[in-house]
Amino acid sequence: MTTELPKQYDPREAQERWLKFWDERGYFHSRPDASRQPFCIVIPPPNVTGALHMGHALNNTLQDVLIRFRRMQGYNALYMPGTDHAGIATQAVVERRIREEEGKNRHDLGREELVRRIWAWKDQYETRILQQLRQLGCSCDWPRTRFTLDPVCARAVRHTFFELFRHGLIYRGKRLVNWDTSLQTAVADDEIFHETVKGGFWTFRYPVKGTTEFIRFSTTRPETMLGDTAVAVHPSDERYKHLIGKTVTVPLVDREIPIIADGLLVDPALGTGAVKVTPAHDPNDYACGLRHNLPMINILNPDGTINGNGGPYAGLDRYEARKRVTDDMEKLELFDGREDREIELAHSDRSKTPVEPYLSDQWFVKMVDLGQSAMDAVEDGRVKIFPPRYAKTYLDWLGEKRDWCISRQLWWGHRIPIWYARCPEAELKKAFAGRSDVAWRLDEENGQWLICCLDDLSADALGPKYPLERDPDVLDTWFSSALWPHSTLGWPGPALPDLPPGPQNPDCQTMKYYYPTSVLVTSRDIITLWVARMVIAGIYNLGEVPFNHVYIHPTILDAFGERMSKSKGNGIDPMDIIERYGTDALRFLMVHSATETQDSRMPVSNVCPHCQTLVPVKQEHMSMRTRKVACPSCKKPFRPGGPWPAADAELTTAKQASEKFEIGRNFANKLWNAARFLLLNLEGYSPGALRLEDLPIEDRWILSRLATVTHDVTEQLDGYHFSEAARGIYDFTWSEFCDWYVEMSKGRLRDEAGRALAQRMLVGLLDAILRLVHPIMPFVAESIWQALAEAAFERGLPSPEPAAESVVIAAWPSIPRTWQDAGMERRIARMQELVRAVREVRNRYSLDPKTGLEAFVRCPAAVADDFQMLTPFINSLAGVGQLRCGPDIQKPPQSGSYVNPEFEAYVSLRGLIDPAAEAKRLEKQLAEKRKHLLATQAKLQNASFVDKAPPEIVQQQRDLVVDLQNQIGVLEENLRELSPGR
Repeated sequence: MTTELPKQYDPREAQERWLKFWDERGYFHSRPDASRQPFCIVIPPPNVTGALHMGHALNNTLQDVLIRFRRMQGYNALYMPGTDHAGIATQAVVERRIREEEGKNRHDLGREELVRRIWAWKDQYETRILQQLRQLGCSCDWPRTRFTLDPVCARAVRHTFFELFRHGLIYRGKRLVNWDTSLQTAVADDEIFHETVKGGFWTFRYPVKGTTEFIRFSTTRPETMLGDTAVAVHPSDERYKHLIGKTVTVPLVDREIPIIADGLLVDPALGTGAVKVTPAHDPNDYACGLRHNLPMINILNPDGTINGNGGPYAGLDRYEARKRVTDDMEKLELFDGREDREIELAHSDRSKTPVEPYLSDQWFVKMVDLGQSAMDAVEDGRVKIFPPRYAKTYLDWLGEKRDWCISRQLWWGHRIPIWYARCPEAELKKAFAGRSDVAWRLDEENGQWLICCLDDLSADALGPKYPLERDPDVLDTWFSSALWPHSTLGWPGPALPDLPPGPQNPDCQTMKYYYPTSVLVTSRDIITLWVARMVIAGIYNLGEVPFNHVYIHPTILDAFGERMSKSKGNGIDPMDIIERYGTDALRFLMVHSATETQDSRMPVSNVCPHCQTLVPVKQEHMSMRTRKVACPSCKKPFRPGGPWPAADAELTTAKQASEKFEIGRNFANKLWNAARFLLLNLEGYSPGALRLEDLPIEDRWILSRLATVTHDVTEQLDGYHFSEAARGIYDFTWSEFCDWYVEMSKGRLRDEAGRALAQRMLVGLLDAILRLVHPIMPFVAESIWQALAEAAFERGLPSPEPAAESVVIAAWPSIPRTWQDAGMERRIARMQELVRAVREVRNRYSLDPKTGLEAFVRCPAAVADDFQMLTPFINSLAGVGQLRCGPDIQKPPQSGSYVNPEFEAYVSLRGLIDPAAEAKRLEKQLAEKRKHLLATQAKLQNASFVDKAPPEIVQQQRDLVVDLQNQIGVLEENLRELSPGR
């Protein structure tokens, strides 16, 4: 009885079936086992309120490939899932929703109520992204799912902060930070981006006190004059030497400030050569203020309005103040004009609004020694970064030794475990006597005690006379994320007594089996934000690095070289791809795209909502610049994908996809069809061992190729060469197995004498291919694996064994290296080249596929012997009726030719074509191609076109020239072969 696969592979059905099957069998659950070697990856936790984007799809697919690969190799593989509370992003989303729906802000609700609502939001949306990761096929240990704010992670955060505070590595200080006035919190340097905006360059004058002179200066932010505390000039500038030490008056606030000499701040060749100094609102001015001990006057409230230091401008929005300040200086005849300028302006990555340099009290981690420990870990090889070039980014950033601002002025997150008290130290010693979980330090600047505790302190911990006040800030999200590789394993342990036992409440002593984790897979964007800080935290808390390897994957760009983003209108939703093409197709392209040398470009198309045609996205379609696009196929209009704020009553908004996903879908279908053919030809199958010496040449060839490919793919995955591994599996399966070996085996399947061996070979090869394919395309691999088990339960190479219950837990293929035969591979490769040559001539002259061709091959005698032995395959694969080969073969008249370093092949065309008519047809084509070439070359010689056209269009035209030249060469050669005398 034969097992028959459906005619078409249904990825949706496969995904639904096998996700449930794998989950029920518990294949992904890992338990510590001292007898087995662990392999552990902790997932870079996606934002809890987010949805998967293509970056997630790439990142998590590559991780899952490694996990499935190592699981098959026998490792005790743990893929730890989880989500990040994403402080700023999550609070911003919920606050925006409350503002839109209720017209309230967080202060109207209060801290407790806002946090309660964010938890509810988290519970609702966390399920979505975890389910999307499941749809992606991630073989995570789902019962161990962690959340950066859960009790297990919270304990690790509190413990780390306490130890850093106790050892003097955390301090509070007034520093200049990037301030997000929209979210009213500090943001890190790594969390801002710069955007060119239209701005101005204003020039003003300050009167020099006691003289009739003025000093001129220019600024892009006139409102900051309200906080000026000096004017700086270069010490060697002859124009201003006589003014150094004098003072000027800031007339708007009647403040007298000095003229100082500072060669670091001032370039005398730029502008007026004088610079206003506002230490509280500019990083360069801040450094100057520290050098000269200048007052630092903050003029802004947290919301970006002017505070009391701005005098009569207090309460105005900073942009309104800018206008008023300029008007008032003009009235005082101290305004010298304004120029339009394009300015690189820093924006918050979270709120997308301009940030302000802002002087405020923040908490910092000292990075000098901690940063050095993380640098040492990479330099001495304990942490290896792949590709190695990214180690420079890591080391350069840590080498700056900039202290890390870890406080954020938010309500959602890990609240800083610091309490303030004003009391004699004796009161602290009395209240906390004998407690090792409390530490305190004097804040001399503010005359108060800073108290840190592993557990929350009540306000009356010191009695009613000395109430405690808790710090209102929360920790930077990256602080908790830095602990992820060990907090997820239950550090510092033991299991929490108030939680039930189980995977959600790990015991650190047991789970340390998995630490250090094996590899981190991430993008280059967060090498500094996350990778470096995890190394710091791992070494500080456990004395060991958190992972041995770091693999930095490429970034997926659109066809124009821009990052994919839904806000731009070029962002593909992985769930749409899964729906349209299937998860296997998505995963294959992700792995295929993970090259080491460059980012991956993926042309993006709008999917016509009416007929499903892919309509390429043009740059004018992006960022909501185009509302209506007409489908070229069905002519119906639609709205291109983008960050549209609401539905359009007239137009349906398109989803987005890319034709490149066809590669993976076609590959799955090719494998499916080959398996279906094999299953239909397994009647009477019986397992049996193979003896290499007894096998015919085609079997020894394919086994050699399998051994080579398996060895190469194993090495490639070991070294994180994902794209090479995907290409190797694809080429072997599609070309060598499906297109060549299966075709070569069809005759044997019809022959009673050769059928049993052919079945065993085909079954064994398909079994090995499914094992190779599984880490990349698990659903199609499992579907075929299960069907094959019904028809051939005992199978495998070199000896048959009972099939594993699932390909997930099957062993990675181990093919004897002795099967590799380079000479055999060269012999078959030469035969394949001959077959391709005959096929090319047949296609070139549009010959009937059923017509048997006469082929003549001039080659050395040894090669001729090989071709003669392989004649049955050459005849069937190339459609050759008669093959003659040897060193004395002459080229027949009217023949198509093909030259190879080892042979020359000629295919007789006599009687198959009308030479005159064919020559006429070719000459017409040649004239058209030459005309097209001249027009394209003329376009490229037009300087206006080359300068003004988009670079990708210019490159397309250059590529077209090369293509046309190649086509012309082929046509000219065809004409010469038809008329040897030409």
